[in-house]
Amino acid sequence: MEAVIAVVALLFVLFLVAGAYAAVKAVGAARRGVDRTLTQARRTVEDTTLRARTFAQPGAVGELAQLRLKLRTSMRATQDALRAGVAADASLHESLALFERLSTHGHELDDELKRLESEPDRITLSQRLPALKERTEQITKAADSLRWAARDRADKFADDDLDLLKSQIDMEAGALRHWATEPSGTQQPSPPTPPASSSASSSSAGSSSSGSSSASSASWAEQSATGAATPAEEGDRAAQEPTRPAISPAAPRPTYPWEKKAKPESTT
Repeated sequence: MEAVIAVVALLFVLFLVAGAYAAVKAVGAARRGVDRTLTQARRTVEDTTLRARTFAQPGAVGELAQLRLKLRTSMRATQDALRAGVAADASLHESLALFERLSTHGHELDDELKRLESEPDRITLSQRLPALKERTEQITKAADSLRWAARDRADKFADDDLDLLKSQIDMEAGALRHWATEPSGTQQPSPPTPPASSSASSSSAGSSSSGSSSASSASWAEQSATGAATPAEEGDRAAQEPTRPAISPAAPRPTYPWEKKAKPESTT
């Protein structure tokens, strides 16, 4: 009984711990979501304010607002591009680390520009504007270089993948249309032309064979002329030979003592 109570108590404690952990995680996720929403809202308000100052306040203050807006836009776009690309391309981790170092200089410059917006000495502010512009240009160019390099790399991979896919599709389409690639008919190869030496040898062989055939025909003609008999001689030879019947008569059948004598057939 005590063991059952201990197991039930242990399960209850485990359920409490799991519930508390889930509650903490949910609260943390909700807090992060709220912070993210507040950050985006604050960023949107600041960008809108900077755009308004660019048009509403000419002079040094308007130029400072324009520099801040340019810096923030470039840095944010590069950060989003690198964070989105590092999930698909692990080689962008080094680029992201370089951007984090660049972001440090960007935050320092943005804070300095923000402080100078409330500077009452406009003359000193106008004197420092060229250096601030050059510094802003350097940071934005570096950020843009990283962003466009990452995008070009992604486009190159996409083009290579597309070319490979197109070649595979063309190969598969050709395999499906196998009847279109087969030849319509087979052409018989033309017989090779015999060389002049073979033709000459064949002609000499033909002449020798024709000569031998004519010689053999002549010898056969002589034999037939010497061995052939005239019709009168053949008739005398036939008259001298005795005539033989066409069918020889049948031999008499032998008789044996144990055989009975055949009775004559009566005609009555």
